[in-house]
Amino acid sequence: FVRHYQGRLLNIHPSLLPRYKGLHTHKRVLEAGDAEHGCSVHFVTEELDGGPLVVQAVISVQLHDTPAALAQRVHVQEHRIYPLAIRWFAEGRLSLGEHGALLDSQLLPASGHLIRH
Repeated sequence: FVRHYQGRLLNIHPSLLPRYKGLHTHKRVLEAGDAEHGCSVHFVTEELDGGPLVVQAVISVQLHDTPAALAQRVHVQEHRIYPLAIRWFAEGRLSLGEHGALLDSQLLPASGHLIRH
């Protein structure tokens, strides 16, 4: 399925990939004592949460954050960056190239386009 639609599937993930692939990302960030957290949009590949990054929204972890509070703040950013990536794709500006994600025919950095909040 993924191979058939290669370059046409985008996923949103609640972490700053490549860190914290999979589940329970907010809890894992707090346990690690990370200063930043966020979310990522990436092209889907056969590797779980491993496709080329398109855009990431970065937020600061607050002193009294809980997994639920952090999840809520990340969720707000997900609602900003997923529509942005989809718009780029629909406009023909975003594509999957041989070496990663391309925006306006330019190779994005490995971290994707970063948005800091």
